[in-house]
Amino acid sequence: MKRIGTLLVVLSLALTGCETKPSLQKYFVENSDNKEFLAVDISPSIINVDKVALSTEEKKALESFKKMNVLAFKADGKNQQEFDVERSKVKEILKDPTYQELVKAGNGKDGAAIYFVGDTDHISEFVLYGCKSENGFAVARIIGDNMNPNDVMALFGLMKKGNIDMEQLKPLQQLMGKP
Repeated sequence: MKRIGTLLVVLSLALTGCETKPSLQKYFVENSDNKEFLAVDISPSIINVDKVALSTEEKKALESFKKMNVLAFKADGKNQQEFDVERSKVKEILKDPTYQELVKAGNGKDGAAIYFVGDTDHISEFVLYGCKSENGFAVARIIGDNMNPNDVMALFGLMKKGNIDMEQLKPLQQLMGKP
């Protein structure tokens, strides 16, 4: 009987010791099925570079890119209160020192920012956040291995240079009201 009591105490300490701070990953999981959000997972295959000659830097950037997750909240006149609550949650998560701000534009409630997780030579995640009160907000997580800011810039260049698989972007186009 004493053993069971000891086991329960150890188990309860272990469970309460687990980290429960919010993270973007948890936020994405919690909201991916919420009807107010649009969640899209984008694979590296979106950048079709089969017929494109790649530089060494572009190859490295493409190899470091694992996936992109996008979560968007479309604001309308009916969900303004929920929009304000969700926007505040995201902003609070991004205040955590895990997310290091790289660039910020805009002011107050509207604007955009880029964050990263890791150190400047070994980045595991880039986070793009954009918000416009009348349209909503979107958060994109670019996940990879040992990325650096040049890798992300090279990826954006490849998206322009390569043939983009638009099928993966259809849900985002629908959110923006494009067919």
